[in-house]
Amino acid sequence: MQSIPVDATRLGVLRCAIAPEAKITNSETQEVKRDREGNPVYTVAVTVRQDGRRISVIEIAVSGAPKGIEEGQIVKVTGLTAFAWSMGDRHGISFRADAITPVHGGPAHAKGGEA
Repeated sequence: MQSIPVDATRLGVLRCAIAPEAKITNSETQEVKRDREGNPVYTVAVTVRQDGRRISVIEIAVSGAPKGIEEGQIVKVTGLTAFAWSMGDRHGISFRADAITPVHGGPAHAKGGEA
């Protein structure tokens, strides 16, 4: 599987669409996927919108539970890498990041009277 570094700063505004969820490897046992160091792997669905383009949603895997990430919040993605994969007739691109952190003070962060 070939890894392709992605410059996340060129993706435009990144916003959390679905809060972090543990990545499950076995639906029967609900076993959580682990990285090489034994840390649990989480996925975060992120919307990507570049100027004048449609919104895309990508799921990004990250080791350990990202802290302070809420749905609708603008996020920063560090160390983003894309992986092309194929299994039989199926193929696609998966994404992994070193970290996903909240961007505090953005327009979507203000809630119910908070500034």
